Amino acid sequence: MRILVVGAGATGGYFGARLAQAGRDVTFLVRPRRAATLRERGLRITGLGEEEVIAPQLVTAPELSAPYDLVLLSVKATALKQAIDDVAPAVGQQTAIVPLLNGLAHLAELNTRFGTQPVLGGVAKIITTLNDEGDIVRLAPLANLTIGEQDGGPSPRVEAIHTLLDDAGIDANASTDIIAAMWHKWVFITTIAAVTCLMRGTIGDINATAGGSSLGPAVLAEAATVSAAAGFPVPTAQLTATTALVTQAGSPLTASLYRDVEAGRPTEVEHVFGDLVTRARALSVDTPLLDLTTLHLRVHQHRTEKRALEELQVR
Repeated sequence: MRILVVGAGATGGYFGARLAQAGRDVTFLVRPRRAATLRERGLRITGLGEEEVIAPQLVTAPELSAPYDLVLLSVKATALKQAIDDVAPAVGQQTAIVPLLNGLAHLAELNTRFGTQPVLGGVAKIITTLNDEGDIVRLAPLANLTIGEQDGGPSPRVEAIHTLLDDAGIDANASTDIIAAMWHKWVFITTIAAVTCLMRGTIGDINATAGGSSLGPAVLAEAATVSAAAGFPVPTAQLTATTALVTQAGSPLTASLYRDVEAGRPTEVEHVFGDLVTRARALSVDTPLLDLTTLHLRVHQHRTEKRALEELQVR
């Protein structure tokens, strides 16, 4: 099976590297600048006591000329439109596309461009980041993938991809209700991101402050109410686990979206938060904390876009 990983960042880079280490036919579609870094340093995975380097097969968009069997789409939502254009030559009649983005808005964009048949649903749960050298840094052991057909139920291609991932040592699941799984991940990521972005600190920092431990459960309740109103109630066990996570004393946990804010980078505010609060309004669900987070991040987005424009004008 020929595999194309779109993006070699903290998520796609990690899972693509694991597939490559297992001897699978993996190529990474990257930008020229990222390609130069990877050719010089290799694709490196560090953290948790490990230091691994692979020499990845790389391709840039103009070099794509033939379809792949499997496309793992792992880019920031802000880069999705360009990624769709770039990957189009790699999508044939038998190609399966597994997007690993947060939220749900990307499914509509992919379905519009490629039709619903090639596009599966996907959920990635992993805590990684890129350091200044472009290496993938693991921050916690969690690293798993869930895939499934958009319309639910088992299918031979989902089972084949699941087997491929499992045989490569990746913790993988084949879901018969992937849309629900995507909603539940959405609830989780918005909770962690809202809390850490609003308070500008780690989960431990927040819980060390008087009243801080009540924020996480309050945000979780809002997000979970939206999911339930949409027809995808979050299982009690997941709510309990997330509550424990956001109230854990001393936890160094932050969201990748928070790390983007701290670094002054653009964020996925519209894809992760804007879409969620829009759906909440349509479902008549009040979300004051999520609304506040959305506003907070939109202000950050405005400032980053303004700064980028000013820097462009100076050049």
